[in-house]
Amino acid sequence: MTNYSKLPAILVLEDGTVFEGKAAGKIGTTTGEICFNTGTTGYQEIFTDPSYYGQIMVTTNAHIGNYGIDEDDAESDKIQIAGLVCKNYNINYSRKMADESIQTYFEEGNLVGISDIDTRSLVRHIRDKGAMNAIISSENLDIESLKAELAKVPSMAGLELSSNVTTKEPYFYGNEDAPVRVAVLDLGIKRNILRNFDAREVYAKVFPAKTSFAEMEAWGAQGYFISNGPGDPSAMDYAIATVKEILAADKPMFGICLGHQILALANDIRTQKMFNGHRGINHPVKNIIANRCEITSQNHGFGVIKEDIDNSETIEVTHINLNDQSIEGIRVKGKKAFSVQYHPESSPGPHDSRYLFDDFISMIKG
Repeated sequence: MTNYSKLPAILVLEDGTVFEGKAAGKIGTTTGEICFNTGTTGYQEIFTDPSYYGQIMVTTNAHIGNYGIDEDDAESDKIQIAGLVCKNYNINYSRKMADESIQTYFEEGNLVGISDIDTRSLVRHIRDKGAMNAIISSENLDIESLKAELAKVPSMAGLELSSNVTTKEPYFYGNEDAPVRVAVLDLGIKRNILRNFDAREVYAKVFPAKTSFAEMEAWGAQGYFISNGPGDPSAMDYAIATVKEILAADKPMFGICLGHQILALANDIRTQKMFNGHRGINHPVKNIIANRCEITSQNHGFGVIKEDIDNSETIEVTHINLNDQSIEGIRVKGKKAFSVQYHPESSPGPHDSRYLFDDFISMIKG
């Protein structure tokens, strides 16, 4: 295991801002869009969430690694973030259930990170300046050469990334004898979504992102789920076309996060890149249909355009964000189709929104 504490590292932002710190994880160089997550726990779920593919994660919680790594907490089969930025990087851990240290985990997963920087200052800078690309290196400390390498990194806007994280082959999840069958379009799904379906007696077949509606229908699905995932939804014509076919067939459908944005686009509601996005486990959302509030888990850098919904005759708003009034949930009038921008499967929590899975299953059963 690398004696990382002796080695320097550097973080350079797209606007030229530089932070100096210590190496964490594998020694090397990495690039991606920098973003921050305000959750106080659940760092392994963040690392393995496919929606973070291509992004450098800043954790606002001061201690990372302090409870180690447990395979049961993973949301996918590998680390998905492009890099990590944190304040205190803890190799020693206290949880008896943990399998290994964060350093071993990162070295095995080829993850480059930087620690011992002022993450409060960094997050305030990103909040003021907006989303941007960044580069971390523990092997090259020359700022000018790092800036030159960073200049080659494309913007997240316009990038189609789901094809990089989707399953290569269809697979099943749950009890084959369960009473409800759901076809899952995997744009970058989290395991805990599938666990929530299984807990509600749903047998799921998970299909690659570019699977046609006809192929999913041939399996005999009673409902369709459009998953979360990374990248720019407007660059995903194939998924938008599939969702339009599901709607035309009048099948029950539920979308989460990227799936929410794809449902909107399929109904001529445009999406846009947000200044910072929402990432954390403490975002307040109001269900305006039920007139109640819930604390939610969120992870998205794109959102649907409210003005388009205001002018739409087919889309109705169901949930709004109480921090910035952005759209958090929609449903299609006259169809059994709805979606939310946030993550009701919410591992490690909070669990305020898991009723949405029940709503979907009730819709299927009719």
